[in-house]
Amino acid sequence: MDMDAPAELGSFLRTRRAGLRPEDVGLVAYGTRRRVPGLRREELAQLAGVSVAYYTRLEQGQSTGASDGVLDAIARALRLSPDERAHLSNLARPPRAARRPTPRAGSARPATRRLIAAMGGVPAVVLDRRFDVLAWNPLGHALIAGHLPADAPERPAARPNTQRMLFLDPHTRELYPDWPGEARRAVSSLRVAAGAHPDDRRLAELIGELSMRSAEFAALWSRHPVRRCAFGTKSFHHPLVGPLELDFEMTRLPDSGGQGLLMYGAEPGSPSEAALRLLAREAVTFYAP
Repeated sequence: MDMDAPAELGSFLRTRRAGLRPEDVGLVAYGTRRRVPGLRREELAQLAGVSVAYYTRLEQGQSTGASDGVLDAIARALRLSPDERAHLSNLARPPRAARRPTPRAGSARPATRRLIAAMGGVPAVVLDRRFDVLAWNPLGHALIAGHLPADAPERPAARPNTQRMLFLDPHTRELYPDWPGEARRAVSSLRVAAGAHPDDRRLAELIGELSMRSAEFAALWSRHPVRRCAFGTKSFHHPLVGPLELDFEMTRLPDSGGQGLLMYGAEPGSPSEAALRLLAREAVTFYAP
């Protein structure tokens, strides 16, 4: 599967245009029968202050190099979020001049490995920009993938991928009580990555694989959700310690080619903090090699 930026741009604009009604943006809807859901192209062009012909070419992938002013006007008309605005810019003006070969499978730096190993009470996972797991500490492994070998990230050909696990691994599906919400969050993050790296062949292959093997992924992907999910709260139902409500934070590592450090934590004094401490103890027995 190739990431065709013009086609992706058209799909993104159509989904956002379909999500707005004339009355949502202060337009008068004449008549009761409309052939398209949401705003018509001419209505969106009117709101953005561009010609219908120009907007049509943009939505059909026939116009490249749109100016900041035009993209900002369209973003305002579509009421895009900051993440969606950045995604629109990536799709409308892919960085052709800076294209490079797809990076080979990387690895976490030794210093990063030592850092997460020292975080004994904090589940920590190092991910690359394709969501492959490059490293995890024992508690990170126990939390998200205790059913997999602890050394799985050390084998590039068979590394765990959090997106693939979420949609294709039944053990991972059972880990999240709100699986639909977790799935939406995952696809939103993957859309951001795909827009920022349209020439990453391995990322495109992952998206193609998930689209073919998971109808749920394909349905979510077609809605074009876009959101950087860098922090928040996740619910777990862990097979060893039961319910957990954990905060998470994703921090991008400098000079790493897009690697990120994903960390989890519980509110002090909460049942989740006690369960996390129990997991740290139980994992030594249950998940020992």
